[in-house]
Formats: sequence, C-alpha cells, structure tokens
Amino acid sequence: MILTVSGVNFTYSGHSVLSEVNFQLAGGELLAILGPNGVGKTTLLKCINAIHRPSHGAVMVEGRDVLGMRPNEIALGIGYVAQKSETARLTVFDAILMGRKPHIRWKVGENDLRIVDSAIRRLHLDNLSLRYIDQLSGGELQKVVIARAMVQEPRLLLLDEPTSSLDLKSQIDILTMIRRVVDEHMIGAIMTMHDLNTALRYADKVLFLKDGTIHSKGSACDVTSEMIEEVYGLPVHIHHVHGHPLIVPAA
Repeated sequence: MILTVSGVNFTYSGHSVLSEVNFQLAGGELLAILGPNGVGKTTLLKCINAIHRPSHGAVMVEGRDVLGMRPNEIALGIGYVAQKSETARLTVFDAILMGRKPHIRWKVGENDLRIVDSAIRRLHLDNLSLRYIDQLSGGELQKVVIARAMVQEPRLLLLDEPTSSLDLKSQIDILTMIRRVVDEHMIGAIMTMHDLNTALRYADKVLFLKDGTIHSKGSACDVTSEMIEEVYGLPVHIHHVHGHPLIVPAA
C-alpha cells in the first residue's frame, strides 16, 4: 500500500473535526474525498501531510510513519497542492524548479532541468515560463503549483480542489494528466472536490465525509443516489452518458 490512514482524529479548539478516519490507497489509485463544506476534507489532507498533527491515529506512507518524518523526508514522498497559493516575485520556471529542492544536494543538475522542462510542456506553460507568477491569472497559477508538486516525483500526490480556478478545458487537461501520471508511475493520488460528476469520471475510489467521519467509501462505480442524498441532503438521480455516471438533482 502507498498510504494507510488508521484511526485518525483531529481536534481544533476543543472541537472534533475528524473522528476515527480509516482507509488505504494502493499504487495506481486515484481517490476523491467528497462531502459538503466544513466536513474536514482539507483537514484530512493536512493530517496526511503532517501539516496538522492528529490527536490520535497513524499515517503510513509506504510503511513509514509520516508523523515521525522530517519535513524534507515528507517532501520526497508526498506532493501537496493547496487550495490557495501565495505568489512571489519568481518566474514560472523558477517556481516549478523549487519542487526539485528535496532532491537537490549541491546544485541544480541536468536531470532537474529536464524534469522541470517536461512538466512545463505537459501543462502547456511554455509561453509563460519566463513570466512572474504574481502576474498570472488564478488558473495559470494553479497549473504552476500542480507542476511544482509533480516535479517532486512523489509517491503520494495530495490535491485540494485542484480544478477550482480552472476553465473547462484546463480542468480536463489537468485531471487527464493526473490520471495518466497515476497510471504510468503507479503512484497514489488523493483529491478533494465539490464537482461530483468530475470526481466520478476520473477517480477509482471515493470517500464521503459527513460530520467529520467517513459516511461511505469504495469504488467510484458503486456510488448510489442514496449515498449522495444522505451526505448532501439532496435527492439526485444517477444516469449514465457514454459510460460515465452523471448526477442530476431530483428537485
């Protein structure tokens, strides 16, 4: 297993945010964490990445306890893309190159430059590589941040609402690329999302959070309208279009 989350609890200011969260993720799997606002989706990602320290439980990445690892060790194994990214006076190329920092010992090598160049081309950022990131649109910046996480060459990729600032074509491009990287390199990836239709189209597995606990989890193809209504409080119908599930509100 790439990831094993066992009995994770997280409390903030005396309030329980996550309670007894358990799940596993294998190489080659893409998991979508779903649920309404405020149920703990982002908090769970931050617990996996040791940005937050769970009050109880364990997070293991390829058999190693993340909570006992140094930041540089975590960065070698886990790539993290936050919902919001701060800008700085860096070029797109340099910002992406920063993702190679955990691998660089003395100086930037040819291999580092090759990996960065490949990520830039994959995300169609060629024309922006010398632009400063504080001059980019929200969608362009999101692509840069994802590219920076990719060049870390992580075994586990965590993405918090990776398509929230992107137009439709860019959403498809990003998720298709993530899907391809997961399949080709047999890494694990987790993304939080609000768009259920997009999540079910690209993810292998889903995990529904409700009130800080796991309501249900399993294969994306096994999601039912009853699950969605219980989690979101909204009755829906699930149709299939060209082999893909399409969720339509019943009301």
